[in-house]
Amino acid sequence: MNKKGKVLFIYPPSPVLNREDRCQQPTEDLLVIPPLPPTDLMYLAAVAEECGYEAKIKDYSFGGDFEKDLQEFKPDYLVANIATPTFLSDMEAIKRAKEQFPALRTIVKGAPFLTYNTNVIYENQYIDYVIIGEAELTLKDILEGVPDNEILGICYRENFQSVKNEKRPFIDNLDILPFPARHLVDNSIYRRPDNGKVQAVIKVSRGCPFHCFFCLASPVSGTRVRVRSAENIIAEIKECIAKYNIRNFVFWSDIFNFDRNWTIDFCNKLIESKLKITWSSNTRADTMDEEMASLMYKSGCRLVSIGVESGSQRILDNIGKRITLDNIRNTVKILKKNKIKIYNYFVIGLPWETEETVEETIKFAIELDSNFVSFYTATPLPGTKYFAYAMMNKLVEGSLDFRNAYYQPVVKSHYLSRDRIFELHKQAVKRFYLRPKFILRTLFSLRSFSEIRNYMKAGLNLIIHR
Repeated sequence: MNKKGKVLFIYPPSPVLNREDRCQQPTEDLLVIPPLPPTDLMYLAAVAEECGYEAKIKDYSFGGDFEKDLQEFKPDYLVANIATPTFLSDMEAIKRAKEQFPALRTIVKGAPFLTYNTNVIYENQYIDYVIIGEAELTLKDILEGVPDNEILGICYRENFQSVKNEKRPFIDNLDILPFPARHLVDNSIYRRPDNGKVQAVIKVSRGCPFHCFFCLASPVSGTRVRVRSAENIIAEIKECIAKYNIRNFVFWSDIFNFDRNWTIDFCNKLIESKLKITWSSNTRADTMDEEMASLMYKSGCRLVSIGVESGSQRILDNIGKRITLDNIRNTVKILKKNKIKIYNYFVIGLPWETEETVEETIKFAIELDSNFVSFYTATPLPGTKYFAYAMMNKLVEGSLDFRNAYYQPVVKSHYLSRDRIFELHKQAVKRFYLRPKFILRTLFSLRSFSEIRNYMKAGLNLIIHR
């Protein structure tokens, strides 16, 4: 069968980074953060295949020879996910590709282009298209030869000037999208951090109405929650089991259980399907209840992550979180009662952070006593309210450097320097994970050699890097 052409989809050569636009996390310096498969690229590759193109996906953060692949595959289009922490090195890779293959059509997507779009086209002659927003339908238009001036959601070059077209509306019916092209990646690379089993990411919804101070979810996916049907998700699960023997899943969403009726219906249908799977998801601290947690466990849920952010109610109020410490306590209690493990996220170094509020956060984390925590340093990514606030309030010390985002602080708070925030961040990790109670409970919970090995590796990382 003749193909229209070839498209190479890449995560550029860089440190391992989770590049799902709202969640650009380095994995080396953060404990229990597994590298996730390039699900966004798999969606785009599936679209390219539907359009009649041959597609190839490469995640070069795990190694590989980019130049050699270009020479051997000879793509007509190069599509790259560009992340803020690795922006310069990512763009340099695209530049090298264009210099070697001038006829190559280069397309970039990613969270940086929410704000930095016309500039990229104007300043970088090696970029042909910048996709802004959801990329699937926009890429389809490009590959099908729709005139540039008619394609929504792109920046491009015309008569040596940058042109920005109207924004593309978000996709209402997510069921119309093809399943991710998992046959184009080595799924065995992406494993659970606890037992080492292969896991897939299934995107169940997009959108978040809360628009928190530091978060890219609303700018990236919109403020209206759009959910896939239970039937469509279960069909993708069945494909993962039948074709790839994958039975462990991350149900990716901005808020998994925002729509209670949808969540109950989905869990019931998953139970009725009798598929023996294990899955994890996220939740807000004010959207969980007993019935929901019970059904989630029965359908295979074994871990839920909660964005706690801070143990200071004042900071939660200032960032527009719209939850209380008691909301969080109640949700943790419900999840523990239903035997679901808990992964709490905290952020240290927000603008109103003081020595006292950090202490409140550490004590609150210990009080909640969840199975896992991540303490992030506050990072004002472009496109967030936090970025604008940091610039307006002169919280930047020196130049902005996102290369170690979420680990080494990018900005100071009103009361703490970057260096002090970093020290407090490291103290928080040690005080939570090196408690005798936590260590003993974890040791007694291990059920296999692979779990022992992976937990020992995480423990050594904690001791060495903190």
